[in-house]
Amino acid sequence: MRIASLTLLIAVSAIHTAALDAQERPRAREAGVVVGILPAGPLNAITDVEGVRVGQTTVVEGDSVRTGVTAILPHGGNPFRERVPAAIHVGNGFGKLLGVTQVRELGEMETPILLTCTLCVWNAANAMADWMLARPGMEEVRSINPVVGETNDGGLNAIRTRPLRAEHVVAALEGASAGPVAEGAVGAGTGTIAFGWKGGIGTSSRRLPATLGGWTVGVLVQTNYGGVLTVNGAPVGRELGRYLFQRQVQGPADRGDGSVMIVVATDAPLDARNLERLAVRALAGLARTGAAMTNGSGDYVIAFSTAAEVRRTAGARDPATVRDLPNEAASGLFQAVAEATEEAILNSLFRATTTTGNGMTVEALPIDRTLEILRRYGALGWDRALPPGR
Repeated sequence: MRIASLTLLIAVSAIHTAALDAQERPRAREAGVVVGILPAGPLNAITDVEGVRVGQTTVVEGDSVRTGVTAILPHGGNPFRERVPAAIHVGNGFGKLLGVTQVRELGEMETPILLTCTLCVWNAANAMADWMLARPGMEEVRSINPVVGETNDGGLNAIRTRPLRAEHVVAALEGASAGPVAEGAVGAGTGTIAFGWKGGIGTSSRRLPATLGGWTVGVLVQTNYGGVLTVNGAPVGRELGRYLFQRQVQGPADRGDGSVMIVVATDAPLDARNLERLAVRALAGLARTGAAMTNGSGDYVIAFSTAAEVRRTAGARDPATVRDLPNEAASGLFQAVAEATEEAILNSLFRATTTTGNGMTVEALPIDRTLEILRRYGALGWDRALPPGR
């Protein structure tokens, strides 16, 4: 067996092992942490938005490599030929997000989205470009704009070795599915740290009632940032004694630097302008978790619409008739994206498992102690008071 094939088998095995470990840890909602007022979709994941698929490869090698890649595909067709309207909002620009200027200029996205580690961005982009160019109908394509985001997992991962390889990216792209999404220390979240605890991949969704349009908003996050962890308004980080600038306050702690990638999908027919407005509101959900968006934190939101009636055909020159959701109908979507972002971040923490790599161990958020704090602050079980149909 070739070394590359063996490595891929190890990576796939690792993601299965991480998924089994995470099964012992509940998602936030399963533990009784209900965020917001809107109902989640059936999977409570970004894949509740019809057509969206997610694939992940976890790369674990020896005692030093803890990284991976997460792929988000907007629909089942060729995204280069059937482009989706998209927008990118930068909360704090300390990062290496590839593809940002063209998405902003054209208001559309022509590739899947990849998330990975900081020094793996260019490996991921090269691999996705090769994969896209090899697809049927792409023989004459001479330009492509890979969208690749990152967070720095250099604590748990030997990041300077740039361990992500083409076969890892291809496995994530070709293994993408519309089902449940693995969370925690998997894919691009394998080596990340959030609020001093193990971070990772998290996802959530909201489905608006018919009176607000019936649209679905799904969010996927890669968490690797700091602050004072807040859960449903309760100061969990402060109560657990682990929070931003703790060294200056009362003892050793981190500076809270890092990054977070937030990917937002919706089936609402939004143009790039309103997608950017939607992306901005995702930062409301980020803030509710206690983020400070410090100097060294790259905080990015990528938002896109999967609605078939707003897609753009590559090479088209004739005017097209598209649906355009009016501004007055956007407020429900804004509420939905804030709630889904907040819950996705909590899921990344709740599902993550204690991880050792590169000479470092990062503990998972202690769920029992967290729930004890939430009970004390009355942050659990309040949803039972909501009216029937919740």
